[in-house]
Order: sequence, then C-alpha cells, then structure tokens
Amino acid sequence: MPEMGTLFRSELMCRCQLYLPPEAAYNCVAELGELGLVQFVDVNPEVSSFQRQFVSEIKRCEEMERKLRFIETEVIRENLDVDQDEIEPMAPAPREMVELENSLTTVENNLTEVNTNYVALRKNHLELTEYKNMLKQAEIFLSETRFNFQDSDETTNPEENGVSDVKDEHASMKFNIVAGVIDRARQVAFEKMLWRVSKGNVFIKFSDIEEEMEDPKTGNTLYKSVFMIFFQGEELKTRVQKICEGFHAAVYPCSEHGKERRERMMGVNTRLEDLHTILTQTTDHRHRLLLAASRTLKSSYVKVRKMKAIYHILNQFSLRDSQRVLIGECWMPTADIPAIKSAITTGAQNAGSSVVPTIERVPTTEDHPTFNRVNKYTIGFQALIDSYGINSYREVNPSVYTIATFPFLFAVMFGDAGHGLIMLSFALWMIIAESSLEKKRDISEIFNIFFGGRYIIFLMSLFSIYTGLIYNDIFSKSLNIFGTNWSTNMTFAANESAPLKLGETLMLDPKNPNQYTGVPYPFGVDPAWQAATNKIGFLNTYKMKISLIFGVVHMSFGVILSLWNKVSNRRYHEIFLEFFPQIFFLLFLFGYLVVMIFIKWLMYGANYADPFSEHCAPNLLITFINMMLFKKADVDPKLEGCHTDGMNYEIYMYSGQGGLQKFLVIFAVLMVPIMLFGKPAHKIYKRKQEAARRGTMRDELLGGDAPQEEEEEG
Repeated sequence: MPEMGTLFRSELMCRCQLYLPPEAAYNCVAELGELGLVQFVDVNPEVSSFQRQFVSEIKRCEEMERKLRFIETEVIRENLDVDQDEIEPMAPAPREMVELENSLTTVENNLTEVNTNYVALRKNHLELTEYKNMLKQAEIFLSETRFNFQDSDETTNPEENGVSDVKDEHASMKFNIVAGVIDRARQVAFEKMLWRVSKGNVFIKFSDIEEEMEDPKTGNTLYKSVFMIFFQGEELKTRVQKICEGFHAAVYPCSEHGKERRERMMGVNTRLEDLHTILTQTTDHRHRLLLAASRTLKSSYVKVRKMKAIYHILNQFSLRDSQRVLIGECWMPTADIPAIKSAITTGAQNAGSSVVPTIERVPTTEDHPTFNRVNKYTIGFQALIDSYGINSYREVNPSVYTIATFPFLFAVMFGDAGHGLIMLSFALWMIIAESSLEKKRDISEIFNIFFGGRYIIFLMSLFSIYTGLIYNDIFSKSLNIFGTNWSTNMTFAANESAPLKLGETLMLDPKNPNQYTGVPYPFGVDPAWQAATNKIGFLNTYKMKISLIFGVVHMSFGVILSLWNKVSNRRYHEIFLEFFPQIFFLLFLFGYLVVMIFIKWLMYGANYADPFSEHCAPNLLITFINMMLFKKADVDPKLEGCHTDGMNYEIYMYSGQGGLQKFLVIFAVLMVPIMLFGKPAHKIYKRKQEAARRGTMRDELLGGDAPQEEEEEG
C-alpha cells in the first residue's frame, strides 16, 4: 500500500507529465483548476512571455478585466450592491469568450456614451445655474443703486422733457459692466489683482451663491460667488477680461436694461426646467444600465480570471509532434492521481476529443513542494503557521498541534471569562452564519481576517473562559461562586468610634487558623485574594511559575517533534549533533528549574513546621543564579529552625543538590560547542570524504589506461 499523507505530515508528492490533445487542453486544464490539486511547472523557461502560444488570448482577458474594473467603479459610484452568486461559475468554454467579450464591450460603450452625455448635461446645468444666480444678484444690486439709470431710456425721452443735456452727461458717465461667477477660494486674490491692475479705478461687488452646486466630472461640492465689476474705458475692459480668464472665472453677459435682464432670467429658468427633466431621464437610464451590469459583475470577474489562469497555464506547456500534442509537467499528490486522471478524461470528453489524455510519472531528484491538506476548520491554523514559514516536504506539520497550543497560550495571557464570552458570541455568530457571511467577507480586509480565523477565535474564547475562571477574573472582577474559605471580615463600616482608614492593610496569612480554614477553594483563585494587600505578591509569583512551566513544556515538545523529522528523513547524524545537545541543554537547566518548582510546592507550606515552613523555602531565582555562577549561598544564622540533620533547608531542598547542580551546568555547557560546531564539522568531513572518493575513482580510471598505452608503445 503506498504511503499517504496524514494530518500530521504533508502529502506525498510526485512529478508527472501530462499529454493533452490541443483541442481538449483548455477543458482538461479547466477541470484540473476546479480540482485544485495540481502545481504546474514551466517547461519553456527560456521562452519570453511575449513569444508564447496563447499571448493573444491572455491580452484579450486582460482587456476584459479592464472593462470589468471600469464597470465596477461605476457601480460603486452609484452605491449599488453587487449580487453574489450562490454557486461559483465554472470556467467558460473558449467559444463563449467572444460572446462575453462582445457583451462587456457593449456595456462599456453604453456606459461611456451615457457618462459623456451626463457630464455634458451637468456642465450645461452648472453654467445655467451660475448664469441664473448672476442675473438674480445683478437685478438686486442694480435696482438698489444709482447704476439703474439706463432703465429710464426705455420709457422716456430726455429731449421731450426739455432736458437736452442729460444724454450727453450720461454718455460721459457710462460704465462698463463685467459680471460672472468665481470660486470663493480665489475671491480675495482676484480682487487684489483687479485693484492693482486698474490702480483703484474699478468697483467690485461680490455675493455668495447659497445654492448647492456639484462638479460635473467629480461630483465634489463647489462653493462659488457672483461678482460684478464696474469701470470706464475700453482699454481697462480688455485687462479685466484677461484677469477673469486667468482666474478661471466664468463671465456671463449682463445687460444694462432691467427688462432685458428679466427676459433672460425667464429664458434661463425655462431651460433649467427642461434640462432637469433630461437629467432625470439620463440618470434613470444610467441606473438601469448599471443595475443590469451589477447582476453579472462577480460571475463575469470569475469567468474572465479563470480563462486567464487557464491560458497562463497552457503557456507553460510545450507543443510537440507536429503540433499534435501538448506536453506539460506538474506536481500532484500521489493519493489523488486517480481523481486527476478522471478530471482530464472528463475534460477531453466535454471537448469531444477522440484522443485520451495520459499521465506519466517522472522520476526526479528535485526538492518536492509541500502540500498540506486543509479544511474550513484547519485552514486558519495552517495560514497562521505558514505566515512564519512553510515546513519542508514530508516534515511534521506544526499546525495540528497549534490547534490546541495557540488558543491555550493566548488564554493564559488573556484570562478573562467575561471578555471570553463576548469573543465566544462573536465567533458563534460567524460560524452559524458562515454561509451568508462567506459572500460578504471581501467587504473589509479586517473582517476577512476575522472570518478566516473564526474557529481560532472560537477556541481562544473557550480557553479564555476556562483560564478566566481559574484566575477568578470576569470583566476584571472576582465572583464568590463557591464561597470563600477565608474568615476575614471584608465589610467596612465607618462611624465615629471606628473611622475608616484608607491606609489600613488586609494581609491574608494561610497559617493563621483564625483566617484560613485549611480547605482550598474548589476551582481557581479564592476571591478573598482580590482585597488582600499581598495579592500582587501571591498572584504574580503563581503566574510566573505557571508561565515558566508552560514555556519549558512547549519548547521541549517542539524539540521532540524535530526528532520525528530527523528519523523520517534518515538524517541520523543530526540526532546526535542537534537533538540530544538541544534537549539536554534545555532540560538540564530549565527543566531542572521546573522540577525545583514542583519540589518546593510539595515540600514547603505555610502550615508546615520548621524546617519546611514558608520561612525556610529557598528563593528559586537566587538558587538558579547561584547554580549558574557556581556560587555558594550564605547560611542565615537567624533561621535556626531550618538547620536540621546537617541540612540548610533555606538553601538546599535535598541532600546532594549542590553536586547535582554543578554536574547539570557543566554537562549543559558542554552541549553548546556541539550545537554550534557539530553540524558544520560533519559537513566539512562529508565534503572531504566525497572529494577523496572522486580522486580515487579518477586514479583508477587513469591507472586502467596506463598498461594499454605501454603495450602500444612496445
């Protein structure tokens, strides 16, 4: 029975050659793509990407992608929801490429034409709106000032009234009017420039436009003002017009006669009403086009990208035997070869080919790719491991063990049951509604990460609830679930006879029978510790020792897993040059420290008599430092109760501890040069051995030819 991959190791891979008929190659590669079990190898690495066989098809796919991006941009701008297909569409047949291409071209042309007309209509609407506001402000300003004398010419003749000199006087006082609209941001600079150029011989009137206006192309809000410039002289008129042009001010005709201005206002309003109707119809037509395009946008994206991927793979094939067969090479899992054969056979049948595609295994000494089979439960953990580095071929897959270790170590750090419940609710919501959320996972990069790791969050929340109950920490508060076993009065009442003292301390002493009953809390930390003054000293010491134990166990487990890789790959020399030195160094130093923690927990206690009371318990940090420095601790004469039977229990916990510690340190230090120089020295030795073997073979070959040469000379 062939060796198969398991959850604990990567799949067994093999390199194969595919022989596909050209007319069925597209369908065969499409079926392999849907299967997702093949990694193709380029058999034409020396050929430029522009000289491949299917370059034109890839360019057509890229052009269709450009059109789809344009349509998607317009759909997003219209705030339309893109429909998600229940089932991902299959790769379309090659003949459907022309139909899809024509469809996208039609949609693009229609949208481009509508957008062009829409922008032109909005530009016209903006100009008419500006003109309307300019006429409105001009009417208000000219009717309130003395510049409206021109209106009298419409109804009365000065000569008939006997005022013959008024006409000449008016002619000498005639003002030129330039009116228009300018951006508010340029208003101050515009006024300064006019004042300097005219040397103060202009009168300017500004009025802000309150009506909301938008840029025809970008849709941004525009803030503009109406301006009216009064001056005398034709030369100054030319300068004013050039300044208006330089500041991109829109200049509109402004009549001197009130009747003519009112007639133009009526005409502008009529045109605005007609233009508003046309804009509404154009907007509705554009909305209908985008709505129809949004329904097939995602499916079209999938189809085009699948076609592009298929032709990209086909470019890695080689066309041989007078263009009668396409030959490609790929890596595939050995266990899935029957499924892959069935897939390419189905592709050939769908293409109507009479030639059956074949697969042949190719022996190779190249490094095999790593393929770890995953499902929706393990893919998040596998991605987490792959972000640090992908394991080599057939090595132990660490993601399996990470399913338990990563959430648990997170919970050891997190440790809050209340916040764990919030995480659990969020994870359960994503798991229960995963079928509907799967379609919306791309709406945000952050949500996509959360959704991909929903099972990681689920396990982290469960472990966090567990460790939170161990720490008795629920939303940073402790709960007295089982009833405290401490008899300390924690009720504070302030009165005149017993005032409340803020600096008063509450020390918990386990050896005090009036405080502690001697029965431990059933589960986790007793809530009485939350109010104790010595809480930090107790909990921090406990958590530090727990973290050290978990860390050493975790690292030891990782080193032991490396032994599996060395045995599987038959690198037995690494067992002696790497594994044994590493495990000895780790366990003889830090593993011994963990053992001392358990010995201290078992031997010493607050309720024990000397020499095993808490006063005689040695400080493990000081003990470890003295162990590494070969330093002998000083005996404290005050702790007479700790000195019995020739033992100083405040320094050593058992007889022979000092000698054992020296042996462990010396042996661990001796492992360091083996770890640093053992493997390099072994490689140098192997290279010299290989060079000597080649030299011996060369001498044998040359020595075998020498007698023949001597016979020929004789």
